[in-house]
Order: sequence, then C-alpha cells, then structure tokens
Amino acid sequence: MTTIVTVLTPGFADWETALLNAASAGYLGITTRYAAPGGLPLASAGGLQVTPDLSLEDIGPDSLDALVLCGGAAWAQPGAPELTQLLQATAAAGKVIGGICDGTLPLARSGLLDAIPHTSNSAENLAPTGYRGAPFYRDQPRAVRSGRIITAPGTAPVSFMAEVLDALGYANDDLHFYCGLYAAEHQPAQTAP
Repeated sequence: MTTIVTVLTPGFADWETALLNAASAGYLGITTRYAAPGGLPLASAGGLQVTPDLSLEDIGPDSLDALVLCGGAAWAQPGAPELTQLLQATAAAGKVIGGICDGTLPLARSGLLDAIPHTSNSAENLAPTGYRGAPFYRDQPRAVRSGRIITAPGTAPVSFMAEVLDALGYANDDLHFYCGLYAAEHQPAQTAP
C-alpha cells in the first residue's frame, strides 16, 4: 500500500497539502500519515489543532513512498527542523519528495535542489539557505517536477497535488478531471449579455 508522510511544523500552512492528502486518502486509498517535531500536537496557521501520527525522528525512507514538506513560517526561522540526512536518504532510496512554499527550504538546505529544475515562493526565498541551484530556478506559478522531486510555490496546491500523485503513479483521467475542476475557478469570468 502506498504511504505519504506529510511533515508539519508549528503554524503550518494547512491549505497547501490539504488537497493532496484528501484526494490521496479519500479517493485513492493511499495511507496518509503526519509527522511533527517530537510528535507533539501543533496548530496550523489557520488554528487547526493537529495530533501527528509520528515524530520526525521516527520517519525513515523504508516506511513511506512519498515525503511531503508542508509550508509554514517555521522553516525560515532559527531552530527549524534539520532534515538533511532524512531528505538525502529518502532521495537515495528513490522515494518521492515534495516541498511546497517554505517547505522547499529544507530541500534547498539539503542540496537536493542544487542541480535540478525547481521552484518556490521566489528565488530570493531560497537564497539564504546557501544552496547553489539558482541557475535551475523556475519562476512560475505551477509546481515543478524533476524526477521524483516536486517543488511548488504556496499558491499552487492543485498542481502540487497533481505532480506528487503523478510521481507516485496515480496519473489517470480521474486525476486530470479532478485538477480541471479546481482549475475552472481560474478561468476568466463570463459576463452576462
């Protein structure tokens, strides 16, 4: 069975991985689990109270098919969780890794974005991490997939969901239809004659 582990931090941006996890668990039967520092309960930016399934220290590449880093201001703060070893081991194991919004910062810190196409909230957002991937940065509003690594700005939860599910092998007409439903909101409004 496919398992997605989503990493949450205090003040996580609850909307950024909501579609991915809801579609995965609700429609595709994918196991969705949540991890947080110390496995302690935490609140989202919107005040949603969450009790995670496991602590960050309990995550290993052998227990998941995709590791997703939900955005949130905590990733840019001193004392943000250090995930370099986990991310590098997960990438080496050939697992899917996704980072959205400031969830791209740990990917940059770990060196995973140094030589592949990627995106984030802005190029300047990643610069303080010391990463060397600036020439590969894509300034675009949609998620970017490079092999099994997916990055997205915080404004792209739909394309982020689609790319993660595609990387896991779940791309089909139903997924494309589902994405089209959400994309319809962004079409020009029809004016009455």
